[in-house]
Amino acid sequence: MKLDNNLNKNIFTDAIKQSFAKLTPRIQVKNPVMLVVYVGAIMTTMLFFLSFAGINDETAGYTLAIALILWFTVLFANFAEAIAEGRGRAQADSLRSARKDVTARKLKSTSNLANFTEVLSNTLKKGDVVYVKSGEQIPMDGDVIDGAASVDESAITGESAPVIRESGGDRSAVTGGTTLLSDWLVIRVTAEAGESFLDKMIAMVEGASRKKTPNEIALQILLVTLTIIFLVVTATLLPFSYFASEQANAGAPISVTNVIALLVCLAPTTIGALLSSIGIAGMSRLNQANVLAMSGRAIEAAGDVDVLLLDKTGTITLGNRQASVFIPLTGVTEKELADAAQLSSLADETAEGRSIVVLAKKRFDIRGRDLTKLDATFVAFTAKTRMSGIDYQGNEIRKGAAEAVKTFVEEKNGDYPEECNQIVKKVAGDGGTPLVVARNNVILGVIYLKDIVKNGVKERFEDLRKMGIKTIMITGDNPMTAAAIAAEAGVDDFLAEATPEAKLKLIRDYQAKGHLVAMTGDGTNDAPALAQADVAVAMNTGTQAAKEAGNMVDLDSSPTKLIDIVRIGKQLLMTRGALTTFSVSNDLAKYFAIIPVLFFGIYPQLAALNIMGLTSATSAILSAIIYNALIIIALIPLALKGVRYHEMAAGKLLKRNMLIYGLGGLMAPFVAIKLIDMLLTASGLV
Repeated sequence: MKLDNNLNKNIFTDAIKQSFAKLTPRIQVKNPVMLVVYVGAIMTTMLFFLSFAGINDETAGYTLAIALILWFTVLFANFAEAIAEGRGRAQADSLRSARKDVTARKLKSTSNLANFTEVLSNTLKKGDVVYVKSGEQIPMDGDVIDGAASVDESAITGESAPVIRESGGDRSAVTGGTTLLSDWLVIRVTAEAGESFLDKMIAMVEGASRKKTPNEIALQILLVTLTIIFLVVTATLLPFSYFASEQANAGAPISVTNVIALLVCLAPTTIGALLSSIGIAGMSRLNQANVLAMSGRAIEAAGDVDVLLLDKTGTITLGNRQASVFIPLTGVTEKELADAAQLSSLADETAEGRSIVVLAKKRFDIRGRDLTKLDATFVAFTAKTRMSGIDYQGNEIRKGAAEAVKTFVEEKNGDYPEECNQIVKKVAGDGGTPLVVARNNVILGVIYLKDIVKNGVKERFEDLRKMGIKTIMITGDNPMTAAAIAAEAGVDDFLAEATPEAKLKLIRDYQAKGHLVAMTGDGTNDAPALAQADVAVAMNTGTQAAKEAGNMVDLDSSPTKLIDIVRIGKQLLMTRGALTTFSVSNDLAKYFAIIPVLFFGIYPQLAALNIMGLTSATSAILSAIIYNALIIIALIPLALKGVRYHEMAAGKLLKRNMLIYGLGGLMAPFVAIKLIDMLLTASGLV
């Protein structure tokens, strides 16, 4: 999904072509504000040809200049939209290259991998079961029902690192178009041909397929209303100028050409030209962050979110607990405990097990064990026993959850001392995970496993708090552990021992109070809460149920992406609001710059209002519509890139934008129109 920089030139060239291709009434009618400019360009072009027949109040050269500038204004607006759409088309083309019809092994029975028929991937149907081997492309979206393998998803995510997909759990979903790098998988197809995840991605990233959001529609209604008002105002100016000219017996009435140009200058054409490109660019920024939004509404909702539900593991903490302290019981040395803990962890390939081995090396330089001399039998960890360990030379060491080790020791008539129970409670109360170590049915002590809070997370939560966003940590830990981690991370609240029902209830409670809630999830048990949340980000590595319940899919499967999504959503709303403010201020400034100049031929007293010192009505109109066209081009980079994001409360943000873009929009026309007027006058064109 990452866009190659080499495509930028092609996007630019294509956008120029599309600017002309969009000069059709069928497309122009979709943007009522720019339709006014489009009709004005047609009318002034007709007036230019009528000039040769003497049916025009203006010279042919002046009318042609107005017509050309209006056509350029329409083209610039088309270009703004086309270049935003071009990014989407480039991303879609990149995705299409990953989608190929391949030969698939359709199994007749899941129990016999040799019994299959070869079919084309586009003939597969939902429910079919296929067998994929190393080096082959996965033919269609599905869930792994057998096997485990390394999968290259770079064609989808842009990331070169392979990922593991296996049956069961929350990492069973695979995407058609990705490639198996090792082993084999048996996959049950979950999508029909043409309805795969890749097909949906292609449709969504293409700018042309993007539908207007409710906020965009509401803003467009406002812009149309303003345009109608200015249309009425300029339409009445024409007969009024004839009447005023006759009454004052001075000056000349306003020409039709000038009335059209005046209407274009006063209508909110700046935001009208950029509105569509702002929305498309917002979705494009989300796509570049490797997040697929199922609708534009989801992005806007992200901008309005004020409650974030965040998983602890992988979002707030690193996800892998690490051994930090050995806590021996009375009569046991720390080295003795470390030695037993390391022995029990030598065959433990989990991150926690490896961290115990490393900690024993660091603390007591325990290393270089010869396992062949030990004649050891390793006991693997299972979800049922919740322990792992080692049996060697008549010794029996076990390491695991406190309750599991306690049961194990007591079943063999060993003693579980109260001192150990107190240590376990203290470790849990401090936010750690206690692992109890026993040797020959004697408790030696406790290993303190600590969830490592990510660097910078607390500062990010503080930034969110400044914006009025409440953060809630979701965890399966007990309340004491959850409270300690929540305090260290700086979240506002937490939900401990979270169940699907508890998550759903929490979201509904906040929504009932008028809040907009966002959350992430990857498992089937997250699906109800994802379906309820206003912004629901499903992990691409997660189950099909989670992805179907969410309105966004994170292709990188990074739980922290939710914070970035909120930033992108807020940036979209900020950009639209800032450019709307600039556009309205622009129109106000142009009104005061142009109107006095148009009428001081009839009413010389209005010359006092010509504070800009514009040369004439002709130079004023030309300068204004030239500025009107150029400002669109000048603002295209800002519309595509977005207004710079600042973490601050909505009230402060509004004041800041009013100051920068309101005042800027008010001052820019005065300065630019005066400079253009001076250039036109100096060059002798007016």
